[in-house]
Amino acid sequence: MSTYMGIYPWQQDNWRQLHAYIQQQRIPQALLFSGASGQGKRHLAGYYARTLLCHAPLADASACGHCVGCKLFDAHTHPDFLTIEPDEAGKAIGIDKIRQLIVKLALKPQYDDAYRVVIIQPADALNTASANAFLKCLEEPTERTCLLLISEQPSRLPATIRSRCQKIDCATPAHELAMSWLQQQGVGEQAELLLTLAQGSPLLAKHYAEQNMVQLRQQYFEAWLQIAQGKENLLTVAELWQKQEKIDLAVVLLWMASWVADIVKYAYRAESPAIANPDLKNALQALAERLELKRLYRFYDNVLTTKSQLNTQLNKQLMVEQLLISWSQLNRQ
Repeated sequence: MSTYMGIYPWQQDNWRQLHAYIQQQRIPQALLFSGASGQGKRHLAGYYARTLLCHAPLADASACGHCVGCKLFDAHTHPDFLTIEPDEAGKAIGIDKIRQLIVKLALKPQYDDAYRVVIIQPADALNTASANAFLKCLEEPTERTCLLLISEQPSRLPATIRSRCQKIDCATPAHELAMSWLQQQGVGEQAELLLTLAQGSPLLAKHYAEQNMVQLRQQYFEAWLQIAQGKENLLTVAELWQKQEKIDLAVVLLWMASWVADIVKYAYRAESPAIANPDLKNALQALAERLELKRLYRFYDNVLTTKSQLNTQLNKQLMVEQLLISWSQLNRQ
C-alpha cells in the first residue's frame, strides 16, 4: 500500500480543476502553480504528476498506489518523471539544464499510453538564456509530456512563458481551515501566532513550530532592540546573523520589515488585526512614540532593498552591517 499523502484540505478546489483535466482527457501541456510559500504547491504538483504516471488510475482519477508507475514514482526512480531545479537554493537554473531537458524530451516516454512529467521549481529561477531555451519546449511540445512550473513569483517569468501555461492559483487558505489543520498536526497554543508570522501559510507555520521559530525570532528582536539602545555591537550581530544556518537571512529581513511596519501602524493607532507581531506590542509601541515616521519609511525601503539583493553577488554581511548601522543612526536622531 502506498504511503504517498493525499492533498491538503485547502487544495480541494485546485484538485477539482486538475481532476477535470484528467477526466476530460484534456491534459494541458504546461501548468503554472503559483502562490505564497507554505501552501503546498510542490506537493500538489507531485500528487498530480503521480496520477498522470499511474498505469491503473482509480475511478476518481487518483493514482492506484500499486502499479509499476506508482511504485517507481514513490521510489523516486520513475524514468518519465524529471525535476529541474537550481544546483543551490537561490541560484539560477542555467541553460545547460534546459539543454539536457530538451535532449530527453526528444525521446518518447518509456511507457506507452502514459505521460512524462517535468517539474520545474522554482520556475522563476530560469535566467534569460535558460528561459529562452525553455520557451522552445512550449512552442514545440513533445509527445505525452506535461510541464509543471512552480513559482512564488510568477511575475518574474517572461510573459511568453506565462501565456503558454494554464494557471493553478494556490491561494492562502481560510484562517479557520488553516488553524484546524495546525491543531490536527499537534501545533499547540502558539498556532495563532505562528500562522500570523507565516502570513497565513499553514505548512510554513508548522515548519516554524518544529524549528522553535518564535523563540529564535525573540532572540533576533532583542538583539535589534539592543542595537537601537546602543547596548550591542552591531558588527558582531551582523556577523552572527549572516553565519546563522538555522534561519535564512531572508526570513530575518522579513521579520525586520514586519517590525518596522508595525511601528508605523502603532504610530497611526492601527487596530490589532492589522498588526503582524502582537506578542511584541509593548516594545514596538515604545519605538513608535519616539521614532520619526519619515526616517522609518526610508529604513523600511532599505530593508526591502537589502532582501531583494540577497541572491546577488553582493557581500551579505556588509549589507546587513549597513542596514544595522542605519537602524542605529535612526534611533540616535
